[in-house]
Amino acid sequence: MRLPSNRQCAMEGDGKKMDQAPPFRNPFVHVLKFTPLEKAKIAFMTVTLFPIRLLIAAFMMLLAWPFAFLASIGHSETTVEPQCLWRRLVDIILKILMRVMWFAGGFHWMTVKGRRAMPAEAPILTLAPHSSYFDAIPVTMTMASIVMKAESKDIPLWGTLIKYIRPVFVSRSDQDSRKKTVEEIKRRAHSGGEWPQIMIFPEGTCTNRSCLITFKPGAFIPAVPVQPVVIRYPNKLDSITWTWQGPGAFEILWLTLCQLHNEFVVEFLPIYTPSEEEKKNPALFAINVRRVMAKALGVPITDYSFEDCQLAMADGQLRLPVDTCLLEFAKLVRRLGLKPQNTEKVLQDYGNRARKLEGQKLYLDDFAQFLDVPVSEMLRDMFALFDEHEDNCMDIREYVIALSVVCRPAKTLETMKLAFKMFEAEEDGAITEMELAVILKTALGVTHLSVSRLFTAIDPEDSGKITFDKFRYFVEQQPDFAEAYLYTENAGLHSSPCHGHRTKPSLSSRNLQGTAATKTANGICPNFSPKDHDGTIDGLLKKHN
Repeated sequence: MRLPSNRQCAMEGDGKKMDQAPPFRNPFVHVLKFTPLEKAKIAFMTVTLFPIRLLIAAFMMLLAWPFAFLASIGHSETTVEPQCLWRRLVDIILKILMRVMWFAGGFHWMTVKGRRAMPAEAPILTLAPHSSYFDAIPVTMTMASIVMKAESKDIPLWGTLIKYIRPVFVSRSDQDSRKKTVEEIKRRAHSGGEWPQIMIFPEGTCTNRSCLITFKPGAFIPAVPVQPVVIRYPNKLDSITWTWQGPGAFEILWLTLCQLHNEFVVEFLPIYTPSEEEKKNPALFAINVRRVMAKALGVPITDYSFEDCQLAMADGQLRLPVDTCLLEFAKLVRRLGLKPQNTEKVLQDYGNRARKLEGQKLYLDDFAQFLDVPVSEMLRDMFALFDEHEDNCMDIREYVIALSVVCRPAKTLETMKLAFKMFEAEEDGAITEMELAVILKTALGVTHLSVSRLFTAIDPEDSGKITFDKFRYFVEQQPDFAEAYLYTENAGLHSSPCHGHRTKPSLSSRNLQGTAATKTANGICPNFSPKDHDGTIDGLLKKHN
């Protein structure tokens, strides 16, 4: 698989071309690199400033708790109550205490640009990019309501503060929770300013701020004016970002508190009033608001979404590189509506049809016929991913492998079994080293891959061929085979994404590079939480609104 150098910008949800180039960094990965001087500074701060700051921040939280607790007693979560003098006083006290807490954390001054709209003018504030738990700063500055998972109110201390701001709770145990949440947001948004404003992070997950990913429509369904709010952390060393792959929650806290000063900028953009067309089409409303916010931030927009976390952070045996083509492929699959409902059955059917073609190359029209879809710009973009030699043809087996990874990212062996079935010779059911390379580079979404060491390890007799049974036996004996044989042989799979400036920062202008230094997931997406994570599930914090 490859990203073609002449690739056009993808289509937006309303059929228009994107205003800006796609991102050149995987938005779900954050890699930190330190110079020797920075390491020395962190070491010094760890034994001097860090414990003091942590103590003060914890004390401020403890001090804020009784005020939030007393003010929350008897509070209704469903009816509007007048803002009495006591609550106004508590608001001021909590804002001061939270400001001292952030000050203790190194946020000595905060830059606020623009004017915050009144609740009657814009009932909903849309914030982006969402990249850290430090994004709670605007919440404590305004005491606006937020959308939170219901479990959050049970967190000691913090849960009481959350309940005080009267959030909209989402319950994971309630199947109708999403519908109820949208209805509650609509109810508050249409209250004429009686309810506090609702702050919503429409991206729905944390990214590294390299782009704005797809906005979820929840904030835009009420069809009321919204005020876009953009957040920036201009620090030279980005210790703030907390993404799906990278430093963990405590490491982020430790590194941030070890910085002498942390910058924070929040900008309230002009109110965005939806047109009649946007009121009827929340997705279009979301796209247009995202364009405005991306322009203010000076970052690209992309169709990567919350769903891509499943692919980027899947706990399979093949760890995807940071800049894998599969994220782009997954986006196109989603946009073209090609993700099957009955995954296993459809993949097996595709596999059988692809096997019968025996490696015969397909042109664009043949590809469209295979998928039973019309030829379109998006289909051309997808076809180009597999047109490696730019000869206007592709091997449909590669598409089936890539689709299997996207649909079953954690089931490495199932994908390999399907791939072997399509590539194996009829006489002995075996594949060659070159065919294994094609299979694995497609499964990883990279352009080049050397599998010589892996193939030799699986085939010690040097027969030049391996069967799936041999491969499966080897994997059972060597569960970390990718770490031991693929990533060590292909240095690019370990390299970090470039943080330097580029003239044209797009996916099409760079070679595919490796993974972050760590493969530890910082969180799990709620819609596809793994049932068994080898005992590590308790250590994973969920990073979603």
